[in-house]
Amino acid sequence: MKLPLKWEFPGGKQEEGESLEECLLREVKEEINLDIEILEPLTKVEYHYPDFSLTLYPYVCKEVSGKLKAMEHDQVIWVDQTELFRYDWANADLPVIEEYIRTRR
Repeated sequence: MKLPLKWEFPGGKQEEGESLEECLLREVKEEINLDIEILEPLTKVEYHYPDFSLTLYPYVCKEVSGKLKAMEHDQVIWVDQTELFRYDWANADLPVIEEYIRTRR
């Protein structure tokens, strides 16, 4: 893990021939054991840490089926959007949270 002890949204690397949406569906299933429906995209985030850079393609989603379970990480939780800023997030995820809260008021 490049950012140990930081909270992050599920997701990961896109495989060859896979759309961004297919990647998200697969990664969420692999990481937290949920099947989701993608509702809408949020703004792409490009972030540069001191030793690596990444691009996030966030989406608003809803749970369809499955039971929330940590498959690849130490812990997973559901929280209300009013509680999101109580957690120590990876810096790249902060613009995603800000946009989500701003557009959901």
